Amino acid sequence: MRPLPLGLTTLAACAAWAPAQASLLFMGAYPNSLIVFDESKGAVVQRIPLATGLPTSLRASADKKTIYVTTITNSGIEVLDVATRKVTNKFSLNTPTQRYRFNGGAPDPTGKLFYTVITQIDKGVDRFEVSKPKYAVIDLAQQKVIATYDVAKEDEEGARGFRSSMLVSDDGKYLYQFRDKVIVLDTTTFKVVERIDLAKPEAPGLEGVSFGAPLDAISERGRHVSLFNGSDPHVHNRVFGVARFDLATREFQYTPIGPAPGQMAGLQVTPDGRQAYTVVTNGVTGNKRCEIWRFSMSANTLQQKSEFPCKSRFTFGMSGDGRKLYMYGASFEIDVYDAKSLKFERTWDLQNDITGAGMIVTP
Repeated sequence: MRPLPLGLTTLAACAAWAPAQASLLFMGAYPNSLIVFDESKGAVVQRIPLATGLPTSLRASADKKTIYVTTITNSGIEVLDVATRKVTNKFSLNTPTQRYRFNGGAPDPTGKLFYTVITQIDKGVDRFEVSKPKYAVIDLAQQKVIATYDVAKEDEEGARGFRSSMLVSDDGKYLYQFRDKVIVLDTTTFKVVERIDLAKPEAPGLEGVSFGAPLDAISERGRHVSLFNGSDPHVHNRVFGVARFDLATREFQYTPIGPAPGQMAGLQVTPDGRQAYTVVTNGVTGNKRCEIWRFSMSANTLQQKSEFPCKSRFTFGMSGDGRKLYMYGASFEIDVYDAKSLKFERTWDLQNDITGAGMIVTP
């Protein structure tokens, strides 16, 4: 047989690994842009400049038609329309005498308000005064903070929690903050309605759970689905399992699976809801060992695991059709693994250093 011409060989190779339903991946990039990556082409197809600076988190609306970007350079928010890939709203919260620090948050169901936790820095005559963390309501039309509320004293430590680890109920009445416990807040008064103690696994050394807006990829509408750690009150053995948190009833369905490993990088669920994946890390530096674990969501059981080369910092994600797994972050590359075999397939060159803002996967 005669060898295929180079161009046809490349097309044949692409056809062999391209997802059945290719999606677009949106990622934050240095120094001040979003890059749009096409799974079918295995290449960056667009760079979208951000006027307010370096992106630190991305959050998608429930219908995945809008992406909310927070930036650190000028404490900004930029709103992106996914269909047109154009920024429809952008502004900085900073003023000549006030600066803000925040990282991620959650839009309300109407897309008019954005909830977050901020630290306010006021410039005085002879010094800067830094506030304690506060809950903040940002009006996206007025482009400013319209209300702040004190964080209860017992919740101050770790108040910022995980990046973008907030959800708003479908009726907009309650704000949920997922950290070492679940804090349920009334969005009118920001009084704590309930605190639910169920420890969410921390991941030191990892860039984040995933996608900069971790809940986008691991939640069902009206429910938060994730891996949780718990321990018994007597021996204090740590056990991990799958928990489903109903936003309407505030009830947990928790199924323990086994002894908790050192670190777990969140849960990625396939579109059909049948399979889920996480990345597990045990040990540090030279003794560090990383594995991909695959679960059955119906049986809540571990089905398969496979070791892969560890990186000092990385984030774990999934393709739009659930057939590929991605290891990326703090680099110019995405390592692609087959979700069925858990084997390494290829590395995509992003031609740009990406930030810890994460990844949003859209159709």
